[in-house]
Amino acid sequence: MFRLARTVAFEASHQLPRHDGKCRRLHGHSWRVALVVEGDRLIADGTKAGMVVDYADLGRITKSLHDLLDHRHLNDLLDNPTSERLAVFVYDLARPQVEAHGVRLGAVVVEETCTARCEYWPPV
Repeated sequence: MFRLARTVAFEASHQLPRHDGKCRRLHGHSWRVALVVEGDRLIADGTKAGMVVDYADLGRITKSLHDLLDHRHLNDLLDNPTSERLAVFVYDLARPQVEAHGVRLGAVVVEETCTARCEYWPPV
C-alpha cells in the first residue's frame, strides 16, 4: 500500500459559538489541510508510469479547496466549524475527485495552528 499526501494552506476565520473559551470569539488561523491518498498499484505505462497518482492531479483538487476556503469565514460554510467538522467537510468534497483518479482518500489532516491538528480517518 502506498500513501501520498498533498497539502494546501489557506487563511480563514471562524468562531465556535458553543465553546466556553476564547474560541467563541471571532478569530482566524493560517490553516493547512492535507489529503492523504492510498493506492496499491502503480500506473503501468504512459506519462504517469510508476506513479500511484500524479501529484499534479492532486494539486488541482487542493487548488479547488484553496479557492473555496481561502479568506473565508468558515461559519458561512459550516455550523460550529471545529477542526473536526472542517476535516469531514473537506473529505466529503475531495473524496469523489480523488476517487476519479483511481485512488482512495484515506484521511484528511487539518492543522489549525502549528501545535494543534486533527486527523480524520473515515471507516473503511
